[in-house]
Amino acid sequence: MGKILIDDIVPIIVIMALGYVCGKLSYFDDDQRQGLNKLVLNIALPAALFISIVKATREMLAQDAVLTAIGFVGIIVMFMISYYLCRLMFHRSIQEAAVCALIAGSPTIGFLGFAVLDPIYGDTVSTNLVIAIISIVVNAITIPIGMYLINVGQAKDRARLSAATVTNSKGEVKVADKAAKTPAIVATKDDEAVDPSKDAKQDRNAEVMVSKSSNKGKKKNQNLEALINALKQPVCWAPLLAIALVLIGVRVPSSFAPTFDLIAKANSGVAVLAAGLALSTVKFSLGWETLWNTFYRLILTPAAFLGVGLLCGMGSDVNKLSMLVLAVALPPAFSGIIISSRYNIYVKEGASTTAVSTVAFAVTCLLWIWLVPLCAH
Repeated sequence: MGKILIDDIVPIIVIMALGYVCGKLSYFDDDQRQGLNKLVLNIALPAALFISIVKATREMLAQDAVLTAIGFVGIIVMFMISYYLCRLMFHRSIQEAAVCALIAGSPTIGFLGFAVLDPIYGDTVSTNLVIAIISIVVNAITIPIGMYLINVGQAKDRARLSAATVTNSKGEVKVADKAAKTPAIVATKDDEAVDPSKDAKQDRNAEVMVSKSSNKGKKKNQNLEALINALKQPVCWAPLLAIALVLIGVRVPSSFAPTFDLIAKANSGVAVLAAGLALSTVKFSLGWETLWNTFYRLILTPAAFLGVGLLCGMGSDVNKLSMLVLAVALPPAFSGIIISSRYNIYVKEGASTTAVSTVAFAVTCLLWIWLVPLCAH
């Protein structure tokens, strides 16, 4: 266990701290920080997701139907519960709740899965199966769902802003609905609307929209538009393509793996560094929301999987049940904080949750290793 802490957990904390210090010292300007996020989100992360998923096979998924079912259903259910609880308990917007679910509702299985599980349980078929199943669900299902929800929320914001504005006889654009929770639009002399948050838009910290869309007078289906916009993102279509290849039985030649692996190796290190940079741009938060997200990620989610696993008869194979619980008890997926930082959504709470959860995992990891066999017996 000490080896895991030294080899895996400590490097994450050190690199995240390095990113935080670099941010505080302005070692990276805003353009460079966004460039790192774009590198991870649009290139390195999609490559890492693709190559990790295509290594699985249909036979692996069919090998243990109970484990596969619990993994697929459980991750999606806990992701959506995190989303709805964030909206209900903390009154977050659709976009913020989606990013919260990507962080609090998704484990960093791609980065720490093998690093944590292999030393404890060995490099076995069961270990690879657990990691493959959780990785597929997190990367190929919850990330596209999260991006879709972000697009839905932003589409609704655009529609609400459009409905809440009127143009007077002088060509001035004003907010008609004072209750609208959108920035007010003020007038200009040239019949051109100017948003008072324009200065903020010039700040590279702020990503205005995940994807822009024009409104040419045609009423659009917001859900369909949001789905299409989400599927355009490499972080969505790359894992979906990979799982499609797995399901139809197409094997990617092993000669292609080194190409994907080379760029994928940049994902974890840069993602952790970028998380530290993101944390440096906001005031660290150790409020109730951060504590709740940490509790949900490290305690509530694995406890739910442990209970369901026992009810489904997995108690007879303690090692496999323990691997499943520990896989979903990992710290937040770094893809969540990258999406958060890239689009300037839920950055303060997301970065704080990632930092606190990563440190706290050193304790909760030991807790679950001890507790699962005890409950199974």
